[in-house]
Formats: sequence, C-alpha cells, structure tokens
Amino acid sequence: MTETTDEPEDDREIPPDVVDEAERLTRLARDATVDEEAAAYLDDRDALVADYDFTARVREEDRDTLVLYPEEWVEDGTVYPERIDDVDRGIERTLEGPGSADDWDTVEGHNRDLAETVESEHDDPHGPNAHAVADFASNHYAKPIGDLTREEIQEFLREYFPRNAFPSDDQKAVVEESVELVLEVADGNVDVIDAGR
Repeated sequence: MTETTDEPEDDREIPPDVVDEAERLTRLARDATVDEEAAAYLDDRDALVADYDFTARVREEDRDTLVLYPEEWVEDGTVYPERIDDVDRGIERTLEGPGSADDWDTVEGHNRDLAETVESEHDDPHGPNAHAVADFASNHYAKPIGDLTREEIQEFLREYFPRNAFPSDDQKAVVEESVELVLEVADGNVDVIDAGR
C-alpha cells in the first residue's frame, strides 16, 4: 500500500481511494438511523477530504450526487462560479443504488474480486484499469460490473475514466481491452463497448 503524503502522487489533488472512502462514509450517513451517527460519518468524511483542501456536499436534485469541490471554490457552503478555474477539478459520485450499506458492501466486494482476478491474470496496466471499472460500477451505479449497460460503459470510457481514474498513458492505451477482460471475468456482455470504437 502506498503511503499517503502531504502531496498526492502523480499530481493528484485527491487520490481515488480517498474519494471512495468519502463515498462510503456518505452512504453510511444516509443509512444511519440515529442523527448523531449520521453526523459522525459526515464529520469523518468532511475531515478526510479537507486534508486535500476539498469540501463535500450532496446535490439531491439530480439523482443524489456526492460532489467534491476544491475549497477555494466555496465560501459558507456556496459555490462561486467565478472562482472555478477548471471544472474537471470537481468530482461527482452518484449515490443511487442499493438502499443499505450492507447491500453496497456486497456489490463492492463482488466487483473488487473481479478486478483482482484480472489483476492476477494479466499484466499491468490491466489491473489498475479493472479496479477503475470496479470503482465506477460500485460507487457510481452501485451495481455488479456484469450488469453495466452499453451507455454506462461508454460513460466510464469517455467521462469517468479520464476524469477520475488519473490514468497513465499506458492505462489509456489499453482501457477498452481492460474493460473487455473484466467483463469476461464477470460473464458480462463484451459487446457493450463496441459503440465507442
């Protein structure tokens, strides 16, 4: 496991595993039945992303989306558009999906096992790419990789992967093949990626 430093690796403003944890804490807060418990999860999430000078909020008007913004964009909970220098710095995670943390944990575990299978059977950079697919399926749609639709795969390839996976040039060069590999392991329909070619 790579140690966390003051400056995220590869010029990342906020590492993917931190985004995943922020997503998990947000889901736990939504499932909590006690207000104090929910508040504790949100406090942990906010402290986590604040370490990277980001702030978190949930935008509920469009499918309940977790949004992580650089702190300099926000003042007193309000985002000031004139402060946004590059919209790609913002990170969004859809919170739609299974209604409980236990369900989400099951989906996440299943998808992670698929990614680890690809990682063990194929050389890099397919492993990191497969884990990016797992992140997308679990955190963005809360569904098994094998159930991703053609449109969702295209969203992964065109939007999520370049924006959220921080891929190397080697990862970018083989990402479609990586998606095929993880779909094959998942017994999914590999034809769903054809529309992007």
